[in-house]
Amino acid sequence: MGVMNTDRCRKVGSLMAIGQGIVTALAPGLSAKLTKKLVGKNFENADALEAKPAYRRQTRAFGIGLAAAGIAGYVIEHVAADTASDDTDE
Repeated sequence: MGVMNTDRCRKVGSLMAIGQGIVTALAPGLSAKLTKKLVGKNFENADALEAKPAYRRQTRAFGIGLAAAGIAGYVIEHVAADTASDDTDE
């Protein structure tokens, strides 16, 4: 059994967070539709629900935060990899 490359997994996770954050920030209505669909699986009349403007703003803010966290995580991993390679070169 091989050892997982955790650095690569963290970078991929960061890239996924960036992508999801961008989509959520640019299209908060998609998130509202998905939420309505998921709620509709367990409740009646969920199709009558309508997202308030404040919910869309909060969802957009969450997306921006998620993208920022993904960018920060990716940069941290990149810097850590550079530092580790500099340490092994000496």
